[in-house]
Amino acid sequence: MTASISAWVWSESFWLPANVTWADLERPPPGAEYPRAGQILCALPLAVGVLVLRLLFERLVAKPCAHILQIQAGVSRQAQPNVVLERVYVSTTCPDAKQLEGLSKQLDWDVRRIQRWFRVRRNQDKPSTLKKFCESMWRFTFYLGIFIYAIRHLWVSPWMWDTKQCWYNYPFQPLSPGQYNYYVAELAFYWSLMFSQFTDIKRKDFVIMLVHHLATITLITFSYANNMLRAGTLVMCVHDVSDIFLEAAKLANYAKCQRLCDVLFVVFGLSFFLARLVIYPFWIVNSVLFESWEIVGPYRSWWLLNGLLLVLQALHVIWFYLIARIAIKAIFKGKVSKDDRSDVESSSEEETGTNCRTELSHTQKLKDKAVNGHLSEGAHDQRT
Repeated sequence: MTASISAWVWSESFWLPANVTWADLERPPPGAEYPRAGQILCALPLAVGVLVLRLLFERLVAKPCAHILQIQAGVSRQAQPNVVLERVYVSTTCPDAKQLEGLSKQLDWDVRRIQRWFRVRRNQDKPSTLKKFCESMWRFTFYLGIFIYAIRHLWVSPWMWDTKQCWYNYPFQPLSPGQYNYYVAELAFYWSLMFSQFTDIKRKDFVIMLVHHLATITLITFSYANNMLRAGTLVMCVHDVSDIFLEAAKLANYAKCQRLCDVLFVVFGLSFFLARLVIYPFWIVNSVLFESWEIVGPYRSWWLLNGLLLVLQALHVIWFYLIARIAIKAIFKGKVSKDDRSDVESSSEEETGTNCRTELSHTQKLKDKAVNGHLSEGAHDQRT
């Protein structure tokens, strides 16, 4: 039974070009090695190591930096203890009008007082600026480090300058240590995001991001297994670059450096546009779609992988439009519409942003849904 399922999942006619078998990839020439799916199983224990490294980094590096920048955890206003309201809060943080009316009669409180209690209680769960600063500093450090490593590897790789090299003699392309390290590092990082999602700042799209991380891990694994590493490294590198500036802008936002925040946000927008709307479609997707057709020819998984890359490009266009629209509103109207993904409720119903920091806080939430980190995260979904 297990053998049948394995044969169906790893069907050679689906994953590999015509006349190529998994056995062919297990017999590399002397001195060379081809990727095998089992090689990246080490990403799981490494993910635990990444989590430990993150905890040490936040405690020994990020928090001292936050203290230097005078970023404090802060103490939020505490809601008045009330067993009845706490019980309701566990099931719903925003009771509807019918529930409010029932609570009003039960407690002999007016509705506005109950609404105020729930607003204070929601803000009580609001993550501190210090916590958000530490999370962003960790992601900034990872993205910067992995991008530098990728560029050092790709700079001397012929397929960075001539993308047709991604497809010559495919899939019989030797695995280099740089490719292996890059893939394992990215995969371990996303496994660590999967685990830490249960302890990090909770957001309303928790389930969506959980599915996103699963899809990312699956696609990175499959692209490694069928040796699409050359194109995969290009895709990952292009998507990492704008995340660096997004996290840097968040750090400036939390440190209340408005002018630096302005500059970094502009750089983020430009890097996002160049990487996701220029380099990605006209350089990488063009190679995977047209050059691979000419050199290798289409096969079943080829259609799937190209379809996912094109869907990703559509997401890039949609999210860049939303980012640009928010930025324009911030510049010309002085306010930003509320993002449904907000991790907390504001203490005032009318509270809106009027500068880069407010605009950034909403923009980063929109981008996180599809990238990285989302887009951070939609972007990495298709690393194949």
